[in-house]
Amino acid sequence: MSIDKFANMISECNNIVFFGGAGVSTESGVKDYRSKDGLYNTVKDYGVPPETILSIDFFKDFPDVFYDFYRKYFTSEAEPNKAHKALAELEEMGKLKAVITQNIDGLHQKAGSCNVIELHGTAKKFYCHSCNKTLELDEIMAEIKAGQVPKCKYCGGLAKPKVVLYGEMLYDGVAESAIKHIANADMLIVGGTSLAVQPAASFVRYFRGKYIVIINKTATDFDNNADLVFRDSIGTVFEEVMKKVK
Repeated sequence: MSIDKFANMISECNNIVFFGGAGVSTESGVKDYRSKDGLYNTVKDYGVPPETILSIDFFKDFPDVFYDFYRKYFTSEAEPNKAHKALAELEEMGKLKAVITQNIDGLHQKAGSCNVIELHGTAKKFYCHSCNKTLELDEIMAEIKAGQVPKCKYCGGLAKPKVVLYGEMLYDGVAESAIKHIANADMLIVGGTSLAVQPAASFVRYFRGKYIVIINKTATDFDNNADLVFRDSIGTVFEEVMKKVK
């Protein structure tokens, strides 16, 4: 069985890296982006596509619309699912050395993972777009949930989530750290991503280890390079394999 083979691979390896996308969090109720029910295909009420709203230029020009969108789709109190918890457990066992995520929801850390590389930043931190000072999360979130455009309490500038918007570069050192972990891994698990978003998706090509496992409900361009491919719920796959790894 494929689950048995997956479990044997995990048992054999001690430098595992997980590379994940939006599909990791959909089972926690977080909307993904490109699926049939994702943000890009279901949000029709703003007159412009979500990709435009989530751009740095739109953020600066129309912060009121940006934060109305942000309040509706990025302020839910989601909880970690079985996949997040399994990855945290693998890290605790000394097997998993890094989680590289395209998500901004902080659910990996909430599940207990410590070494998390957030390629696109995090919705759990805010800073002032003018003076660059770090702002208090609870205060900013209270303003957003009240329908306000959050401002810096130090200079009155516009508060910005520490996320990489369209038109922005990845934060310094993030890409290098992700590539280094992937290049040094003996096993790479890719989950919940179609590997369509660049430059992040190109990072998996630096892998030179033993095994690649892909867990995604739809095909990816990297499937032919994988030793195992699961077309199933990522939570289900991890739940089953962890029964055998223990």
